Amino acid sequence: MTEPQPDELLQLAQEAARRAGVLLRDGRPADLAVAATKSSPIDVVTEMDIAAEKLITGHLAEQRPEDGFLGEEGASREGTSGVRWVIDPLDGTVNYLYGLPTWAVSIAAEYRGETLVGVVAAPMRGETYHAVRGGGAFLGTRRLACRPAPPSLDQSLVGTGFNYVQRVRTHQAEVARHLVPRLRDIRRSGSAAVDLCDVAAGRLDGFFERGLNPWDSAAGELIAREAGALSGGRPGAAATYDLTVTAVPGVFEPLQQLLEDLGAWHD
Repeated sequence: MTEPQPDELLQLAQEAARRAGVLLRDGRPADLAVAATKSSPIDVVTEMDIAAEKLITGHLAEQRPEDGFLGEEGASREGTSGVRWVIDPLDGTVNYLYGLPTWAVSIAAEYRGETLVGVVAAPMRGETYHAVRGGGAFLGTRRLACRPAPPSLDQSLVGTGFNYVQRVRTHQAEVARHLVPRLRDIRRSGSAAVDLCDVAAGRLDGFFERGLNPWDSAAGELIAREAGALSGGRPGAAATYDLTVTAVPGVFEPLQQLLEDLGAWHD
């Protein structure tokens, strides 16, 4: 098995994300409607999610037919090369459905279970982020670095998201109620991939969310880490579906502990 070249994977991911971003930006129908739902009636899929995923997987499979896939909209294939592409063709579908600009295409390449490359394209911002493990994070050609840690947690601006299952989101709202007085403020953009890139770009001090799948965070988490952020789940553990925490050093540990104390990972 030949070890993949990260630069090759990066170029493929960038081109696939560019093509999908153009399709989503320029091809959005005026009468866009919900095509299906997933975890709940408000967790929606549009025809454009499906079309973008087909475009991405088709492009990647043409160039690297032995690779595997894991995509939000059902792309799942075991490969033989050791490389797996983790794809969210449209992160922020509800934003996209309503015509809000905060949505992104997220593509990561894993090799033997470790993320090597991440690309997040946010077409309505005119921004594309990328990172290669050990090579830093970039917005276009500009190298990214997280913000310096604020003096205390109560001066931190933190992003989060809410699950579409009513029981879970109700608990998340209760956690947020306790968090707000202890932070500078909370932001909720509707796209985890964009939030993670905003940590990398110094626009947020941290981000946390319960219920993220690998396609939601694989690319953005690598970009944030390569910009200097720390990432994990509950204290001493890796990020999981139960909890993902990504923040600048100095904010990561106290935020992680506060979320643990508030029981953010369960209801």
